[in-house]
Amino acid sequence: LMRPLQGPRGRSAVVGTVTLCLAAGWALQTPRGVSLVVPQPNINATVAQNILLSVEYSCRGVATIEWKHVSSWGTTSIVQWRSGNYVNISTVYKDRVTTFENGSIQLRNVGMRDAGYYFVTVMEEHGTNAYGTIIVNVYDLHFVAVLFTFLAAVSAILICFMWLCNKSLHLFQKKTTHKLTASTTEEIELETIEC
Repeated sequence: LMRPLQGPRGRSAVVGTVTLCLAAGWALQTPRGVSLVVPQPNINATVAQNILLSVEYSCRGVATIEWKHVSSWGTTSIVQWRSGNYVNISTVYKDRVTTFENGSIQLRNVGMRDAGYYFVTVMEEHGTNAYGTIIVNVYDLHFVAVLFTFLAAVSAILICFMWLCNKSLHLFQKKTTHKLTASTTEEIELETIEC
């Protein structure tokens, strides 16, 4: 036979259990910290193209977003801003960067020096951070066109050289065959005279 809980001890256990369940439910429904998604972690671009370094973040409070570029030339801070407030763009990128509310940035007129790793950090005011990385490869189409032209010229020269070698070999074989035919005819004539 079960008896209901009685007294202050029993009630505090029930209240504590209910409070714990409500707190767990609230914690599961409320996002904790910062979440960050990088939909395109690898970008290929050509010189003078505009690129979008796309991210999407969410957090409970106010976030600070910071972008940095790391390459063989070193680390450069690009931009830092607080959602709804100031935007602090580095002087190197002043006329080339546009920021977006979702944390993304657009980089205009990329050059070979823009290739490398782009790191984004989203910092929530309560102390939690999220990090993302995008790799950017930049190709110079002018260089590719010059290389293609050079290879085409080398190929044409090699084809002409092979044609000349083939022609020379053909002429040499023709002369050798003619000499052999002439000497064979002379030998036949000499043999008939001796008989």
